[in-house]
Amino acid sequence: MTSLELLAPAKNLECGIAAIDQGADAVYIGASRFGARVAAGNSVDDIRQLCDYAHQYGASVYVTVNTILYDDELEETCHLIEQLYVAGVDAILVQDMAILQMNLPPIALHASTQTDNRTSAKVSWLQQLGFRRVVLARELSVDEIAAIHREVPGVELEVFVHGALCVSYSGLCYASQNCFGRSANRGACAQFCRMKFDLVDADGREIEHQRHLLSLKDMNQSDHLGELIEAGATSFKIEGRLKDIGYVKNVVAAYSQRLDDYIARHPERYRRASQGRCTYAFQPRLEKTFNRGFTTYFLHGRQPDIFSPDTPKALGEYVGKVKEVRRDSFNVAGTATFANGDGLCFFNADHELEGFRINRAVGNRLYPLQMPADLHAGVALYRNHDMEFERLLARPGSVRKIPVSMVLEATADGFALSADDITVTLAIEHREAEKPQRENIVRQLSRLGGTPYECSGVAMTDDFNYFIPSSQLAELRRLLVARLQQKTTMATAADRPQQSGATAPVDFYPLPYLYNVSNRLSQQFYGADSLSAFELKGGSGPLMQCRHCLRYALGYCVKHGGRRPQWREPLFLRLADGRRFRLEFDCSQCQMNVLKG
Repeated sequence: MTSLELLAPAKNLECGIAAIDQGADAVYIGASRFGARVAAGNSVDDIRQLCDYAHQYGASVYVTVNTILYDDELEETCHLIEQLYVAGVDAILVQDMAILQMNLPPIALHASTQTDNRTSAKVSWLQQLGFRRVVLARELSVDEIAAIHREVPGVELEVFVHGALCVSYSGLCYASQNCFGRSANRGACAQFCRMKFDLVDADGREIEHQRHLLSLKDMNQSDHLGELIEAGATSFKIEGRLKDIGYVKNVVAAYSQRLDDYIARHPERYRRASQGRCTYAFQPRLEKTFNRGFTTYFLHGRQPDIFSPDTPKALGEYVGKVKEVRRDSFNVAGTATFANGDGLCFFNADHELEGFRINRAVGNRLYPLQMPADLHAGVALYRNHDMEFERLLARPGSVRKIPVSMVLEATADGFALSADDITVTLAIEHREAEKPQRENIVRQLSRLGGTPYECSGVAMTDDFNYFIPSSQLAELRRLLVARLQQKTTMATAADRPQQSGATAPVDFYPLPYLYNVSNRLSQQFYGADSLSAFELKGGSGPLMQCRHCLRYALGYCVKHGGRRPQWREPLFLRLADGRRFRLEFDCSQCQMNVLKG
């Protein structure tokens, strides 16, 4: 039977616990340094607390150690990994191959998406190096994922299913470093792809003016989990280590329910990777939390409408069109309900996203704090902050419990309490009950509040007629819970394969900086002093390699049925300050490269 894992982001300890409570089978979190989001660091002690909490449910904690490293950081990185192992971390996500050269404890290694994992050859190579799991490139189709699984069946495949999309293949984006001295491979991306550009041709003719031409919508594969499961993916990753707790709660709950629904239809083939049944204090709605509009990206091959050229900001949910405008208010045509404090937005006459707050809502007549000047009848409205839904998310009430069925039996010198193949005993004098005790026994043994468990029943033989003091029933219950928790924690800790030795690397890239080698250990690993990261020596090749193609997105890809363009190539992206970046269309790879102008 195959275990399926819902993997959630954790900005901090609070978000990590919330993710587990909403049904995540695993969380990934950044340590104090060396994670691919410098703004999302956490202490080892917080990570230890998260491990303790997650392991109660058989859930896992993975820590991102997926930046490239400099020589003066190698010793600190090795020490950090040792601390994470002692804290109980189940795996680390790795980009820099220097880590394979370190004397590590036997902690499981996952190849981060920053290692650019889009072919079976690359995945096979990583498996030979000792990686238990490979995080695949976001750009892969379900058919490409299935092909990798067929050719490399022995490695776990992790796929992104929800959240923000990088326009470049991860690990191969150097635009932020080139323009702002902020390395994406060092966790400091300046989000070059969310900026405005002109698109100009070789003659300087402007084709598009100041649009977000590299900004993609957000991924949403919630309706396609079954296809990804059947393709061979076993871990389903939600992006968002900078997102707040409301986002984590809503998205994790939504995907956990979808995953449970699929497993319920195939119980003989699949199960969840952790234990526990969740009840929710709200109905999850993916459109209610941060999104730039949704796309399935390349799940079924190349398709239009994957980018968001008008804004890189959150649109939220469509709520209707403006029906009529008055001096201090307007009403909305549609079925949406509104609350005081809701945040709405619309595209103004300059095609800019303009947001405003609702001060008072009376049915569908809305009174903004300040009336937007460009608001008029017919304008499409979106809600990017839903006050009522945020209140629901903030309420306590979502609970995750592991159901246990108990059996109470008399022994020669006392009583035994069993559940889930675990038995605890207590030496107690047998005393015949003068009046029925079953109801009190069940009530006492079912008091599992404050633990991860809930009692689904207590079985006793028909002739069981003993008086057992409540204090001794409580002691039996305490002993059983302790053993159940120990069993879950030990099972999690034992699942840590030894790292295998590195094999000779394979040639993957034509340019030396694409290997992201930034320290001596990584150079030793590849056996080539000539390899040097873009962050150290720059490079003359692509700053970005993108499956997103502007020819196609604007309707000018003849290969895919578009009209023949009138411009003269090469095309350039131009920032407002005049800096240009040449576009190279590699049609043999169906890829667009962004180069220095």
